[in-house]
Amino acid sequence: MTEPTPMVQLLTPEGKRTAHPDFSLDPTPEEVRGLYRDMVLVRRFDGEAAALQRQGELGLWTQSLGQEAAQVGSGRALRGTDYAFPTFREHGVAWCRGVDPVSLMGMFRGVNHGGWDPDEKNFHLYTIVIGAQTLHATGYAMGVAKDGGDEAVIAYFGDGASSQGDVSEAFTFAAVYDAPVVFFCQNNQWAISEPTERQSRVPLARRADGFGFPGVRVDGNDVLACLAVTRWALDFARQGGGPVLVEAFTYRMGAHSTSDDPGRYRSRAEEELWADRDPIERVRRYLLCEGWADQAFFDAVAAESEELARDVRRRVREMADPDPGAIFRHVYAGPHPLVEEERVQYERYLAGFDTSDTLETAEGGAR
Repeated sequence: MTEPTPMVQLLTPEGKRTAHPDFSLDPTPEEVRGLYRDMVLVRRFDGEAAALQRQGELGLWTQSLGQEAAQVGSGRALRGTDYAFPTFREHGVAWCRGVDPVSLMGMFRGVNHGGWDPDEKNFHLYTIVIGAQTLHATGYAMGVAKDGGDEAVIAYFGDGASSQGDVSEAFTFAAVYDAPVVFFCQNNQWAISEPTERQSRVPLARRADGFGFPGVRVDGNDVLACLAVTRWALDFARQGGGPVLVEAFTYRMGAHSTSDDPGRYRSRAEEELWADRDPIERVRRYLLCEGWADQAFFDAVAAESEELARDVRRRVREMADPDPGAIFRHVYAGPHPLVEEERVQYERYLAGFDTSDTLETAEGGAR
């Protein structure tokens, strides 16, 4: 039996503040209200995207339901010059980096590859290949170190990705080169349909021991703890300490994606247990306990979230389809005969379809 790994917690599920000897945080009432607002808005547009997928407006959607504290807490710990490399579920981090939610949905609608400028937001495009972004982040961080910069890099991945070879390779390179990168693992306990205990005999934070850098386990449903731990890890990395692994122990309250049915592999009792540890409700209780918010505040945030959902719904439905010929542009730096041949063939194929808006019926009407 392995010894339990302590987990950093600053806010209990009941909304009570606790102290930690190594990670302190003294947020203002305004800051806590801001974190609450972030999480509520992220959950609302996340849920709206799932509904849009069910209505045929998106091809797929990967919800972050239940993981808002891990994402918002770590996202708000980043400086403007720090760089984030996400997977395909970091909607809360994207929100913190100023990415329009509709831009996230454009990729899942199939109209773009990600509608934001990574260099403007310091937030890389979503990565579908599991674990690949950890190598991208490590290489970027090595470049930061060689340039003498003081930025830090953060790479997000899940517990399932921790079993990928890319992640181990990223750990190796980051450790050897003291790369200023934080590996932020959102352990939501289910890699699609496999529980974490089927993948690792020890808590994931302890994997850092074998590579020679610190690993910290934090309550991923505690936004204050995630903020404090990530802020410390980023400072440690940017000050030359090398990489850090943060394991945010949380729970995926929804499905892995809209093509998944979690009812086939986990129990209702487990889901109800984690519903009582809801990260948003935890902050709400804290705000009420401290007298830092009243019902008028909560109502205003709820109203704002509904307005955001309406705006997202309208703009997603209004998104124009891309030019079919765009897939042939920029494949190579210059012209390429094979690509040009395929483009001509595809244009002939499209020209074979009847694109008229109306078809005349035998009676002379339109249908």
